[in-house]
Amino acid sequence: MQPYADPVASIGLTPQAQAEPPRIAVVVPCYRVREHILGVIEDVPAMVWRIYVVDDACPDRSGQYVEEHCRDPRVQVIYNEVNRGVGGAVMAGYARAAADGADVVVKMDGDGQMEGAALPQLVGPILRGDADYTKGNRFYDLAQIGRMPKLRIFGNAMLSFMTKISSGYWDLFDPTNGYTAIHAKLVAKLPLRKISPRYFFETDMLFRLNIVRAVVVDVPMDARYGAETSNLRISKILFDFLFKHLRNTCKRVFYNYFLRDLSLASIELAFGALFVTVGFAMGLGFWIESFRSGVPTSAGSVMLAALQIIVGIQLLLGFLAYDISAVPKRAVHPLLRDE
Repeated sequence: MQPYADPVASIGLTPQAQAEPPRIAVVVPCYRVREHILGVIEDVPAMVWRIYVVDDACPDRSGQYVEEHCRDPRVQVIYNEVNRGVGGAVMAGYARAAADGADVVVKMDGDGQMEGAALPQLVGPILRGDADYTKGNRFYDLAQIGRMPKLRIFGNAMLSFMTKISSGYWDLFDPTNGYTAIHAKLVAKLPLRKISPRYFFETDMLFRLNIVRAVVVDVPMDARYGAETSNLRISKILFDFLFKHLRNTCKRVFYNYFLRDLSLASIELAFGALFVTVGFAMGLGFWIESFRSGVPTSAGSVMLAALQIIVGIQLLLGFLAYDISAVPKRAVHPLLRDE
């Protein structure tokens, strides 16, 4: 197999649009995936320039196993001295690929769930300048959804809704899909050390990308499940995820609507929250006073509290409509200078 092949035909680019073949790198985080890793590397298309296998202090010594048994000249092994989690492993691969001169960096898991044949479709929008970051979405084809475990479908739907709120990408779904690609210029703009190092990192990436107004695009792909086992346990991450989603939501709203910009949506949010809070506080106060005195609250007092709540909800809905329409639509990587 040739170490590099022209990707022009497979992703719809014209020769005029690409003076030279783009350098596409693949990052594969490894932790307890020794039995799958060689198959994953073999499945990576020839159009890929380099493959970074990140041994995240794997007890199975996946990195050493790859060095001893893999003859693909594109492969380089990176060793993390301590386990940094899947996010930390991916960030190490991102940093190395960007430093080595990659144009696009693709993340593939080491458990064999991701098909190498889908990689051209994943990187296509980035190389055409339509997106800065792409991710797989297993929910486009309804026939494919039936192949997914029912609990995973429900959990993914809940996580998708929370991610829409915290990231600001209201048009995305399947946030836990780890098959992603990013333009290397965006890697330099992201605070890699601040991105959540473990299972929340894919969602945290979306939050960070929204802060720099990057365009993110979903790419349809099939669900693929084999004999692999997941180390993710919903019971262990549920409350941690809820807290982090709430934190990111507050940060995003503050950064985008009060720190960097002030718009009509900012006013709607501020006054909407104020009216709802005051309305509920007044209503609660009237109810407590009525309960203590035994005298029913007057209709005027009830309407005064209710009116503030109604007006506040309308203002919040106006803010929500603005936020949904404010999803980034123009890719930023063509505007960035090489660093």
